[in-house]
Formats: sequence, C-alpha cells, structure tokens
Amino acid sequence: MSRRLFPLWLFFVLFVALPAHASAQTSLPELIRRVKPSVVSVITYNDKNEPLISGSGFFLRPGQVITNLHVIEGAARAEVRTLDGKGKTYAVTGTLNVDDEGDLALLAVDVPQDRSRAVTLTTEVPEEGEDIFVIGNPLRLEGSVSNGIVSALREVPNLGKIIQITAPISHGNSGSPLFNMKGQVIGVVTIKVTNGQNINLALGAARLDALKAGKLVTFEEMAAKPRSGQQADVLGEWWYRNGLNSLWLGNYDSALGYFENAVDKNPTRAEAWIQVGFCKVKQGKNEEAIRAYQQAIRLRPNSYEAYNKLGDAYYYASRYYEAIEAYRRAAAIRPDLAEAYYNLGMTYLEVGNRTAAVAQSRVLQPLDAKLYEKLMGEIQR
Repeated sequence: MSRRLFPLWLFFVLFVALPAHASAQTSLPELIRRVKPSVVSVITYNDKNEPLISGSGFFLRPGQVITNLHVIEGAARAEVRTLDGKGKTYAVTGTLNVDDEGDLALLAVDVPQDRSRAVTLTTEVPEEGEDIFVIGNPLRLEGSVSNGIVSALREVPNLGKIIQITAPISHGNSGSPLFNMKGQVIGVVTIKVTNGQNINLALGAARLDALKAGKLVTFEEMAAKPRSGQQADVLGEWWYRNGLNSLWLGNYDSALGYFENAVDKNPTRAEAWIQVGFCKVKQGKNEEAIRAYQQAIRLRPNSYEAYNKLGDAYYYASRYYEAIEAYRRAAAIRPDLAEAYYNLGMTYLEVGNRTAAVAQSRVLQPLDAKLYEKLMGEIQR
C-alpha cells in the first residue's frame, strides 16, 4: 500500500487559516471595552440630599435603565453615572415599571439618545461551567469587572431561572448585568446573604422581556403611595418574600416553612400554593404537591405555571396519563411554553408512545433549540 502524501497547498491553506480563526475569538478585554458603555452606576439620595446606597444598572433601551428595586426603594431622588470613559451624571426622573417578585425596576433617565447604548439580551439559558463576567460598582468602585463561571442553575416558579456564579460580587453590584462571552446579557445580579456571606446569584434575563415601559411614576409619587393593608395580607407577603429568598439559595426545606405560613395567613394567594407544591416535589412528597397545585388551579384556573408544575408532580408520582393531561392544559393556555412540549414528549416516552413524543418535538423545535435537541436525544436512545 503506497503512502498518501499531504498536499503542500493544503498545508499552506491551513497555516494561513489558523491565525484567522484564532483572531475571530473575542478576548475578554475586547468584550469589556465593547459593553462597558451600556453599564451605569446608580446613586440614591434621601430628602436631605444625602447619599443613601449605590448600586448598578444598565441601559435596556434608550433612556431606560434596569436595576434592582431594592436599590431605589425609599429614595427621594436618584441619578446614574455612565461608565463610557466620560463619567457623566444624569437624573432619574422616576420608574416606568417595577417587578416586585423579580426585584427589578425600570428607570426613566434624562439622557441624550446617543449616550444610551442598550445592551443585547439573550433569553437562552446558560450551561453549567460556562464562562461569564460582571461589570458593576461594588463598594462604590465604579466599573469594576469580575469573571468566573456558571456554577449552578435553579428554578423558582413564577420567577424563572436563577444563575449561581463564581464571579465575586459585593454590595453595590446589585443590578449589575451578567454577560456571557458573546457580550450578551444573560441575567441581572441580585445580592443574597446567608450566614453573613454574599451568595453570587443572578436572575435570568428572560424576566426582562415582560418589563415594558409604562406610565412614569416619580419618586414623590412612590413615596406617597399608601402601604397600608390588612394585617393578614402584610404578614402573608412577609412570609412569601422570605420563602422566595430561600428558593434563590436552593434551601427548599426552609422555603416550604415560609410558604406554608404564607398560605396560612393568606389562603387565596395562588402563587404561594404553587411554591408549596414546588417545595413538596423537591422533598419527594408528590401527592401533597398535587393537592397544593390543585388548590392553586382552583384559585387561578388559567395558570399555565400551576398546570405545568402539576404535571411534574403527577410525573414523579408515576401517574403519567394525568401528567399528560396537565401538560396539555398548560400548553393550551400558553402555546409558546416550550417546557410543556418537552415534558409532554418525555412523558409520552414513559408510556411507550414514541410517535406522540416525536410529534411534540416538532412543535418544540422552533421554540427552544436546546430542549429540542435534548428531547431528540431521548427519543433516539
């Protein structure tokens, strides 16, 4: 057998192409230079014009900055300072929308259009081990950069994906954008503390899609907003918020205690029943979870979240045909819910109906490429 000689021209092409390929990889310093002008520091003041706390934020759209709601709560006024090298300061005129559960505020900023460089968002969920970086203002050190990896992903019903990262963050990072290595924002950093230590967490960027600009609410109007309410509702809200904090940290046993107290104080809150069910599933108490989800559906018959999670509880209880019906109801209420079609496909495989699973994959493909590939991998096993 004669030995095939490696063509000299092909060697030359490869030699020339390799450096070009390497240069196509954007370095971290280049990414930082590109996206930093989209990031701002947020400074708040009391009614005596004394500084309160500082945080971080970023331009979601021209003249609109995202930060954490807790950064601006109780403030008489606020301003943002850009990190584009010129460090100019602009007044915040008020909020255009808030997301209490997500701890997000959409701020209206009096800034020229050409100074508002909006970030690029992606709702694609990152993978564990993926490289990330954060730009923010920890401890008032404006424009600080930290990097690391995605160390864990968690889900919180009615909230979305929680991304745990190894990049160091401190107070002042609240509201910082979390970037992937394409320079896209994949989350919003929120400081959570347990045992006196900061836990490095971010809320997935998918939550930002729903935060559209609405009526401007000034700081004076926010301060005048009545905060009174029935004692049971106030207590129920306190228990619910603490339950969410525990879910952020992945502490399901602690979260369940808070949510059970929340439904005891306010048994008409469907979201609290969904969270009770979610925690029960995590504990392997699927029949108790089913009852909690059913109560949530009685309170809110059109909750796709409750039906989708009810399907999970039926699935883990090996009640597959009831799971299929629950997932189908979730998909009927929200036809773009990719997770429901993935869950249907997996459940059809459990009952041996491969044809039905393939049909779900066709619906899933244009909605979520990653879930589609995952389902097809299971179908082809």
